[in-house]
Amino acid sequence: MRRVWRAVAAFSFGLVAVALPAQASGLFTPPDGCEVYLTVQAKGCRVSHHYICKADPAGDQWRVDFDLKGPYFLSRINAETEWLQSIDLTSGEDIRLVPGPADPASFTGLTTTGADSYDFTQNAAGGGAIRYIGSDRLTGKKTVIDGVELEETAFEFREETPSGRLIGTASGQEFIHRGWRLFFSGPSTWEGDEGRERIDRSPVRFDEPGDAGFRSVTPEYDCTAQLAALP
Repeated sequence: MRRVWRAVAAFSFGLVAVALPAQASGLFTPPDGCEVYLTVQAKGCRVSHHYICKADPAGDQWRVDFDLKGPYFLSRINAETEWLQSIDLTSGEDIRLVPGPADPASFTGLTTTGADSYDFTQNAAGGGAIRYIGSDRLTGKKTVIDGVELEETAFEFREETPSGRLIGTASGQEFIHRGWRLFFSGPSTWEGDEGRERIDRSPVRFDEPGDAGFRSVTPEYDCTAQLAALP
């Protein structure tokens, strides 16, 4: 479930602000010292770029999401796929993992035992903490998308305030790739005070270095509604 549900100019890497390079070429340019290794075209009119930065601890990696208007969300995970930092690039909201989680998320645990539970809290820079309690499990099913074999997972979690008030619940299906140590979204449902929302941002195409779509900032799938809304 290490995929942020709320969508996300400048990049904030730890305490060092790094300007987002211009994307005028139609290709994503990562910050200095960083290298893109994967571009993912997904349902829901989203294209994501996964990259690694030399200055980060081993195992850390970043993902930036683009829609037709440009980059809107940035996230950083570690080798266990814990959400270290999530930034809404439209509002500037910066959300970070509170150190010392009660039950840290573990990609290693999931892949070795078939299941993983978690209980952690994230805190927004401007105040406001949210606790996440849930689990992931491997279903035993495998699927191939664009020639890439992925393993299917089932997840469920709930969000709470620090006082224990329920904010909402989510459940659904995702995919993992062991080599990349990544989760990819699948069909899922979120339920909260504003009702129920069904989302499917499953991957459609994977572009690696040398592929024509590698580093493209233009999403290609399910973009009819966004195109109609553009001025």
